Amino acid sequence: VQLAESGGGLVQPGGSLRLRCATSGFTFSKYPMSWFRQAPGKERELVGAIAGNGGGTSYADSVRGRFTISRDNAKNTLYLQINDLKSEDTAVYYCTVAVENTRFWGQGTQVTVSS
Repeated sequence: VQLAESGGGLVQPGGSLRLRCATSGFTFSKYPMSWFRQAPGKERELVGAIAGNGGGTSYADSVRGRFTISRDNAKNTLYLQINDLKSEDTAVYYCTVAVENTRFWGQGTQVTVSS
């Protein structure tokens, strides 16, 4: 299983980013996927998740309404659309999947919100 995030960067408050998680090594469409983030000095926290068929999503209260998780099962790719970015969204963002009782993580992509 391999996960590779991309799309992070430096953005001004109120801006938007679209993060991408390219996957391989497992049957992508069978598994729910999640996004986590870890801010400096804080524990890693769940941002949200999406069902294997893309039919259901859930979000942390802190991001609901601004973040949207989607997936393209034909491309084995997970996305995180982030709108109206705030300074508190500054963090490393990770995608993750649990396959056969083992949780796999990508290397993360840095999102920095600053004027």
